[in-house]
Amino acid sequence: MSDDIGPIIKEWDKDPNAKKIRKIIGQDGKEKIQIRVDFGILQMECDGRPDGKRPYGKESLLEHYLSLLDEYKKEYGTDSGFKLDSHDCERLRDEALQYYHRYISFFEIEDYVRAERDTARNLRAFDLMKKYAERQDDALSQEKYRPYVIMMNTRAKAFICADNGNFVGAIDAIEEAIEKIITFYRDNEFDEFDISQSQELAILRATMKEIRNKWEG
Repeated sequence: MSDDIGPIIKEWDKDPNAKKIRKIIGQDGKEKIQIRVDFGILQMECDGRPDGKRPYGKESLLEHYLSLLDEYKKEYGTDSGFKLDSHDCERLRDEALQYYHRYISFFEIEDYVRAERDTARNLRAFDLMKKYAERQDDALSQEKYRPYVIMMNTRAKAFICADNGNFVGAIDAIEEAIEKIITFYRDNEFDEFDISQSQELAILRATMKEIRNKWEG
């Protein structure tokens, strides 16, 4: 078997209407996401870590650190004293970026179940760093992304609900997320004008309108 991906690219580019992101079945029988980029193709696993690795035998670094936290609690009866150093946080941030690229791809192909899963997973990573990072800058490093990830997670939930005919559940999820994001902004001392200009809130309100129109239509 040739290592040259040229024929795959040529076949993909034959169709002028082909999307830049697609889902395939790999030789291992598992689903993969492929993204057509200028210089070739990027490929990610659909489940587990996007790069297919299992650090420390776990599904992800996040799961590894959560396991360490559980072991610490069992040994000491408390989480007091459990810390993530800057290297730990850097690794978690790098891993979260992998999941970011994947959940964006899932949105493109309307795989909202996996998009909801990956966004929820990144929020758990943010929570872990915020609570246990040794350094304040590491603890807060991902907080600026929290409203965005909440928004994306909620859109995925809402689309899942709407696709199953649960329009009330979809609207409720969006309204709850709007309140959560506003609370986040106020807790972090954003002024009301800045809150009113939030892209995340605007997108959620537009999504709610879209779902209401689908419901009423």
